[in-house]
Amino acid sequence: MAGNLTRDEARERARILSVDSYTVELDLTTGDETFRSTTVIRFSSSEAGARTFVDLTAPKVLSATLNGRELDPGELFDGERLILPEVAADNELTVVADAAYMRTGEGLHRFVDPVDGSVYLYTQFETADAHRMFTCFDQPDLKATFELTVFAPDSWHVVSNSAPDVEREAAGAGGRVRWHFPATPVMSTYITALIAGPYHVVRDEHDGIDLGLFCRASLAEHLDSDALFDVTKKGFDFFHGLFDLRYPFGKYDQLFVPEFNAGAMENAGAVTFLEDYVFRSRVTDARYERRAETILHEMAHMWFGDLVTMRWWDDLWLNESFATYASVYCQANATRWTDAWTTFANVEKAWALRQDQLPSTHPIAADMVDIQAVEVNFDGITYAKGASVLKQLAAYVGVDAFFAGVRAYFKENAFGNTELKDLLRHLEAASGRDLSGWSREWLETTGVNTMRPDFEVDADGNFTSFTIVQEAAEEHPTLRSHRLAVGLYDRTPEGIVRRERVELDVSGARTEVSELVGKARPDLVLINDDDLTFTKIRLDERSLRTVIEGVGEITESLPRALAFGAAWDMTRDAEMAARDYVSLVLSGISGVDDVMVAQTLLRQATAALINYADPAWRPIGFEKLADRLRDLLNTAEPGGDLQLAYANAFAGAARTDAHLSLLRGLLDGAITIDGLTIDTDLRWTLLRQLVAEGKLGEEAIAAELEADPTATGQRHAAGARAAIPTAQAKAAAWERIVGADLANAEFRATLLGFTEPGQAELYRPYVEKYFAQLAPAWEKWTGEFAQSFAEMMYPSGLVEEATLERTDAYIAENDPAPALRRLLVEGRAGVERALRARAKDIATGQSRS
Repeated sequence: MAGNLTRDEARERARILSVDSYTVELDLTTGDETFRSTTVIRFSSSEAGARTFVDLTAPKVLSATLNGRELDPGELFDGERLILPEVAADNELTVVADAAYMRTGEGLHRFVDPVDGSVYLYTQFETADAHRMFTCFDQPDLKATFELTVFAPDSWHVVSNSAPDVEREAAGAGGRVRWHFPATPVMSTYITALIAGPYHVVRDEHDGIDLGLFCRASLAEHLDSDALFDVTKKGFDFFHGLFDLRYPFGKYDQLFVPEFNAGAMENAGAVTFLEDYVFRSRVTDARYERRAETILHEMAHMWFGDLVTMRWWDDLWLNESFATYASVYCQANATRWTDAWTTFANVEKAWALRQDQLPSTHPIAADMVDIQAVEVNFDGITYAKGASVLKQLAAYVGVDAFFAGVRAYFKENAFGNTELKDLLRHLEAASGRDLSGWSREWLETTGVNTMRPDFEVDADGNFTSFTIVQEAAEEHPTLRSHRLAVGLYDRTPEGIVRRERVELDVSGARTEVSELVGKARPDLVLINDDDLTFTKIRLDERSLRTVIEGVGEITESLPRALAFGAAWDMTRDAEMAARDYVSLVLSGISGVDDVMVAQTLLRQATAALINYADPAWRPIGFEKLADRLRDLLNTAEPGGDLQLAYANAFAGAARTDAHLSLLRGLLDGAITIDGLTIDTDLRWTLLRQLVAEGKLGEEAIAAELEADPTATGQRHAAGARAAIPTAQAKAAAWERIVGADLANAEFRATLLGFTEPGQAELYRPYVEKYFAQLAPAWEKWTGEFAQSFAEMMYPSGLVEEATLERTDAYIAENDPAPALRRLLVEGRAGVERALRARAKDIATGQSRS
């Protein structure tokens, strides 16, 4: 992995340097491989005569001048750093370089639209890739202003952090024009941005803020600008009221860009999004909900992250956790997605619980020693556990006090850098609570607690005692303080409804709940009702039976999601057999009318069959699941979201000839289902499963690609080709993967196809090749590619002791870099968990035979 700034190096630079401004000139008309980058940096040093370095990754440095003195790039530039041998008190550094366009989604990414041949550019700099475009001190606490001049073709739009004051000024022959963007407010390098190309643009204005939406011209017909602007405007109104501070960066552009590696990036005033959020085919409302959450997440970053920025990446969690918490809080209170906290419980918290039970789990406030450590820490702890803990903190100190502290924090630290202690100080002042103990328990420890009810009842069925038992894993023994609620739910003719709720503080191994003594035992006892804290929960025997028999009868979405979540945790922890979890989903899914919850449950049922079920029973399980989905597909509301969700899930579950024949009929039009439109993306979904099961092959893939020759079509085709269940197809896919000449989106699609579930034996010959490729990939590939390869190509489908042993041997023999070691340990843990869960499912099956 190229480039790896350490925290100690960053601290030393920040100790002696203060950066005033960047003046950057880019010429994007010099060719297809490189562009001319000229940077002038004005900075000061508290230690005149000190030796330091500036960051730049580029094929060639043409010249470098420090305070009028020429520097020798041949002597001082190693391809990633330019040594500054002797800085003065006040300095001006000018560097002229030929920098490289990227195809990895890092730095300045270049994409050619296969539909019309148009070229599109965009930047992605987090964590430390700004120096792939311009020379800079690429760390978050050396903020400066950023002024940009760009030379580009006259047909292009050019977008940066500030609004341009010069647009398309003639600058030479061949349609070369000049754009100029005046200096921004001070900001960190990783949130600077450049987006350029013949983008389609729609503009609007709200509350004095100029708004822009951008996408590729070939996607323009699918850009639902009214819906996007509606969420954007609601977000600004809500956050302005909540934060009591105006949006600080002038205009606000949102740009949907191709081959983006993440969901979005919070560049100040120029937010980039994965263009899959421009829906070219019909999607369920769950996708619109997730898109809205992403829009609001990035908007929250304008205050928390861009205006006030972490000093170093140790506090990355605070950036991401706050944006996640604030976005869901906004969604639930200011948009039509009022059940956003249910989605949070289903998606974010499930992610956090998975991550926190891996051997690589880490404190929320993590120890980020270098950039490589940061890049593998964009995980479920940093985003989802942190957000869950912030939600718990808001319940602990009170929501009003929480946001009062946040408002004071913003006002004191605007345009500056902070650490966790700065936020906690303001929260303590606003709430009157000492948070030092809370911080130690929740932010500086690892692992997740489990809560169980322990009670006794009398002959009349009333509680004579009720205790919440808190447990911790042996390797992470911390018992924490929690603010939570206990809900008592009864079965009634109207459904399963809450009769009573008690909210209390829980600490230590046992907490008595005296308020419940004398109350009638309900059909369902739900600990952590309303999802106030971050914990796993267990159900007593009667409650579990209620859930298994009638989970769909629970009338409210959040407790229903929590009940399903408890069962899923028990399955993953080998306390419930995978076949029983699948049966639970099959019996309860028809009562779930929340499409997000339905999709989550169906994904988990499929995952249970792939990873946790007895391999001998798995075909039976898939047949049961596909049968149920086929029935639901035929009886669902025609054209409704649930019908589409069932169709996608059925495609993933189809294994038998009868089920695959139905897929084939839907694909070729021989079979129709009222209301179900087989549009472009659903066609690819059906085709992919038919290919993976050996019913279709290259000829069908080529025909589909001819009908859909878009970038998305190319990505689908790459994945489908890698999923063809033949040794020849796997060999061809492997060569494409290790050849390292694929663009990032096609690379990931090929990885996914290569590791198609159910094709483990075809993958087996590549296990040794995978381990042999790890070191060169980690050394030579960019961080994004190396990490994707290590994680996605790990032999997780080979659930056997040999996989564990081979991983252990590789780590012992090669002593891999800490970030790579972490990815391997995480993959190993997944196989180990699957072995335990399969053993449980096998034992359950044997006990019933």
